Amino acid sequence: MRAGLDWPALMRAGMQGLRLTPDAFWALTPAELQVMLGDPAASAPLLSDGLDALMAAWPDSTDTTPEGGLK
Repeated sequence: MRAGLDWPALMRAGMQGLRLTPDAFWALTPAELQVMLGDPAASAPLLSDGLDALMAAWPDSTDTTPEGGLK
């Protein structure tokens, strides 16, 4: 059996959390509702592993090249 959507939870999130009217809620596509509710993974705090990866990808540098850019 395939699990369905938790409509009561989605309705509470849309109508109570986002303060949408029922008409506005039912007019949304699932993608629009997902964007409005946000991505839980994207709102997670940046932990040390994530910070280390970010610092490795974009290291700070105070040395400049003759062209005026960063090394």
